[in-house]
This record gives sequence, C-alpha cells and structure tokens, in this order.
Amino acid sequence: MRHADKVALITGGTRGIGKTLALTLAREGATLVLNYRQNEAAAQATLAEIEALGAKATLVKADLEEPQELDALFQAVRQQHDRLDYFVSNAAASSFKRILDLNVRNLDRTYALNVRAFVLGAICAVPLMKRGGRIAVMSSYGSSRAYPTYANLGSAKAAIEAWVRYMALEFAQYGINVNAVSGGLIETDSLSYFYEQVPGMPAIETVLSRTPKGRAGTAQEMADAVAFLLSPESEYITGQTLVVDGGLSVGAPPYYADATPPLTLPSRRDA
Repeated sequence: MRHADKVALITGGTRGIGKTLALTLAREGATLVLNYRQNEAAAQATLAEIEALGAKATLVKADLEEPQELDALFQAVRQQHDRLDYFVSNAAASSFKRILDLNVRNLDRTYALNVRAFVLGAICAVPLMKRGGRIAVMSSYGSSRAYPTYANLGSAKAAIEAWVRYMALEFAQYGINVNAVSGGLIETDSLSYFYEQVPGMPAIETVLSRTPKGRAGTAQEMADAVAFLLSPESEYITGQTLVVDGGLSVGAPPYYADATPPLTLPSRRDA
C-alpha cells in the first residue's frame, strides 16, 4: 500500500495508460480524481473497476484545451479533498502530418493540450500539495528522435521535458518532485491508430524488429514506471525523463535486426 492516504489526479485517466495507472494506484491505496473529455461510457467503466477494488475515485469531465475547464478540474479537487499529492499529466492528442501539411489549428491544439495544459496544471497543483508531492508527465521517444508525421507532437513532448527540468528546480523548495516518463512503442489504441490509420506508415513489425526487446511495451509497464516516480522510493529523483522503450532509442543503423552472422572480424594479430 505504497500510495495509501494519497490523492492522485490523472488527466486522461479513464483509458489507456491513464486507466492502467489509475487501477495500479487504486490497488495500492490511493484516492483518485480522474479527468476525461467525452467518453462517458469508458469513464464509468473505469470508475466501476476502481470501486470494485475497494478504492475511492471521482470523475471530472473537462476539455483541457480550454483553460477555464482546466481551472474547474482543479477546483473540483480542492472542493473534494482540499489537497493533492500526485498530479499526472497524461492526456495527449495531436495531428500526424508532414510539417508542410500542418496548419495553425493543428499547432495550436497540440500546444494547448500537451504543453499548456501541463504547465497550467502544475501551477494549479503546487498550492494544493501542502505536504509536498509528485508531478509526472508522459513523454515519448519522439521528443528526441525524428520520424515521419510526428513533428508536431514530438516537438511538444520535447518542450514538456524542458519544462520538467525547470519545474524541478523551482518546485523542490516545496517538497515536490517533477519527472517525465518517455514511452516507446506501447500497446495502446494510440499506437494502433498511428501505425494502422496514418496513410503510408510502415508496418509496426518493421519497427519492433529494431527494438532490442523485440516487442511493444505494455500499458502496465508504463504505469509501473510512473507509480515508481510517485512512490517514496523516488524521493531523490527529480527533473529527469525515465525512458521506457525496450531499448528502441539507443539503437542506430546498422541495426542488429538487419545484420547476419558471424559479425566477427578477426583481429590483425589473429589473421
């Protein structure tokens, strides 16, 4: 029960990684406030699963692209609990296009949901963290690696990681740690959409073959990484980006998957 007596707010907390994290924290004693934008059925199903575990949770519908709705979300936390221990910025969305095909709306919406909502959310969260706390945000390997149609979201994730470093410096005096978790290929609806629905995208198997672990990660593996950063064991970790990608981002051409045996050249002395 590492998270007993903790109040956690998770944006986008009723589907995908956010839902998995919510269930993980619920099993370990946390009280949850889960934000969602529009899928009422998914939100109610997640709430039922949490309550079946004997944990407490509330749902707050809010479109985080709208600052007034973000404010209302944190006002609900204040009214219900008057404090906050964990703020997890998980909600994300973007347009997947080549740079020359992006328009103003694509850029503004990606910034509003991914970057601005995280920063404004942290500003709202800090005064509620009266006993110190943890702030965690989701990033991705597109923050440091470039690949087709990901420029809009990848640059937003890079900005998020920069904000994490600055927040860590300023919020440490309040007993608050701030970290990011950067995921690689994680089995979620978003991954399926990116590789199956974006026209011209190569098959996901071609990428998995170049991942040292040889498979996609799971939502639970991401949730476990976030839960660790929220836990007491991470007390001396702040301002960091924890990479959960099965080694994907450490490889470079020529890839092992494209090589063939024997991959050994005799030394000059042995020749």
